[in-house]
Amino acid sequence: MLSFKESLAILLSALVISAPVFAATAARKSTATRTHSSRRIPAKARAKSHKLHGQQVIDSSRVMEIQQALIRQHYLSGEANGSWDASTQAAMQKFQSDQGWQTRLIPDSRALKKLGLGPDYSGAINAQGASFAPPAPPSTIPASQAAGFAAAAGVNQ
Repeated sequence: MLSFKESLAILLSALVISAPVFAATAARKSTATRTHSSRRIPAKARAKSHKLHGQQVIDSSRVMEIQQALIRQHYLSGEANGSWDASTQAAMQKFQSDQGWQTRLIPDSRALKKLGLGPDYSGAINAQGASFAPPAPPSTIPASQAAGFAAAAGVNQ
């Protein structure tokens, strides 16, 4: 019969040899039994979770303004109806193409400004006292003030 030390040595060597086999099957079982069904989001929830950002539709009054501008520029014929229809889209694309810009389905800011439909700053805080006249000619600046400007700029007069 084997001594206690010999049987313990045989048992430990058997465990050392068989340990990788048990580890490999345990690892395979854990990955094979794991499913991702608990993480899946149902189709309805996925559709609801997608949020739309930005402007989705052009307001009909703004479409009327765009159509009137396109009619003035001879890119659209007929009367403005406030509907962003295929003929209006085609006219806007043609206008943007003629300017050398990317033709998009939605008009970009450059096109709107070029059509004269840029932003209205008349209601801005500082718009009431603003003067859009060209600056006064340099001859109207007093000599002492002009000398001060020249000294500050480091320019010899």
